[in-house]
Amino acid sequence: MKVYQTNEIKNIALLGSSGSGKTTLVEAMLFESGVIKRRGSVAAKNTVSDYFPVEQEYGYSVFSTVLHVEWNNKKLNIIDCPGSDDFVGSTVTALNVTDTAIILLNGQYGVEVGTQNHFRYTEKLNKPVIFLVNQLDNEKCDYDNILEQLKEAYGSKVVPIQYPIATGPGFNALIDVLLMKKYSWKPEGGAPTIEDIPAEEMDKAMELHKALVESAAEHDDMLMEKFFEEGTLSEDDMRAGIRAGLVIRGMFPVFCVCAGRDMCVRRTLEFLGNVVPCTDKMPRPVTTEGVEVTPDSNGPTSLFFFKTTVEPHIGQVSYFKVISGKVKEGDDLLNADRGSKERIAQLFSVAGQTRNAVTEMVAGDIGATVKLKDVRRGNTLNGKGCDYRFDFIKYPDPKYRRAVKPVNEADAEKMMEILMRMREEDPTWIIEQSKELKQTIVSGQGEFHLRTLKWRIENNDKLPI
Repeated sequence: MKVYQTNEIKNIALLGSSGSGKTTLVEAMLFESGVIKRRGSVAAKNTVSDYFPVEQEYGYSVFSTVLHVEWNNKKLNIIDCPGSDDFVGSTVTALNVTDTAIILLNGQYGVEVGTQNHFRYTEKLNKPVIFLVNQLDNEKCDYDNILEQLKEAYGSKVVPIQYPIATGPGFNALIDVLLMKKYSWKPEGGAPTIEDIPAEEMDKAMELHKALVESAAEHDDMLMEKFFEEGTLSEDDMRAGIRAGLVIRGMFPVFCVCAGRDMCVRRTLEFLGNVVPCTDKMPRPVTTEGVEVTPDSNGPTSLFFFKTTVEPHIGQVSYFKVISGKVKEGDDLLNADRGSKERIAQLFSVAGQTRNAVTEMVAGDIGATVKLKDVRRGNTLNGKGCDYRFDFIKYPDPKYRRAVKPVNEADAEKMMEILMRMREEDPTWIIEQSKELKQTIVSGQGEFHLRTLKWRIENNDKLPI
């Protein structure tokens, strides 16, 4: 795999309510970009994204999954987040280390509570948003109604870039009003047939195209001038305008996809590769000292570790974002939080459980390493002469508390070890020893959050509680 430069890297958080189809979409993206040779399914429990036993037991995501695809000489790092608000810690983490959010909508339900919650997080962190309407082949899907719901909730900034000619089980074609083409698919999906827009769709397509051109021109004075002079914009101008609009949250483009049948997945990847802002065009992270850090590959080396998982046969896998400089295999770095030295023995570009070894990563990229001695989630590792420290992720307070104890009293110490390890994986757990109550209290985000904790301890660690 080639070493991607900062201006070729795009970091994207994939959000959406439970059941909106995020895991299926990611599977289709990985398949279309050649990372995997065949698509798995949630029902068959063989997807790249949901690979932990608890996720296969419940049938939906509990952890965020870091993935990457290479498309059109760009590297798209995608973090697939759980849909349930009980696992909001993963969503908050992902939004803090990525630059753009895709919010996936379930075609039969449209805007759900989960959609609104996720949008609120993007608002809080000032992240660009792209809405992606999925499951257009569902018989209850009403695209026009979903568009209305979006406009009602988020105003005139919602701008459709595509619309389906018809929804329901027969869905197989849509109109793209950015490219002004009709896309259609054979039943197996994949590569589309691209044709001119049929006469009966032309009026609607032109109207939406005009609205898109106006919206794209609005966010750049030069484009606005050009639009007034010529009455239209070229495709490249429109892409530049949409990008400018995304960065300042001045527009929320709406795309269509049918992930289960692999329709419009390539076009979505194309849009992400061409239009979504690169990491060097986005606001800079700030150190604990208030210093703004530019993602410069020639700057001092600084890595921020945002996620830890413990995986069978491997142990601890530590995920990081290169905030500044570049990191190579064999680099010796200093932990700014703990004062310890660490050697980066291996570097990986990740797609779920699949780890591809790479020799170097530059500012803006996201990767993983293994077998670090003393690195926790939230730590910063620096190269010589660099003293950056980051602490920019703020998690929501817990909402639900329970006392927890092992069935066998002799296992109390082992249970505490497991709980502390799980807190390292999910920072929204709060573990406290109550002296007054003489109990161990676990606080989490909801009942399902706690039920998942119990399942994992009893099934993965074989400790009845």
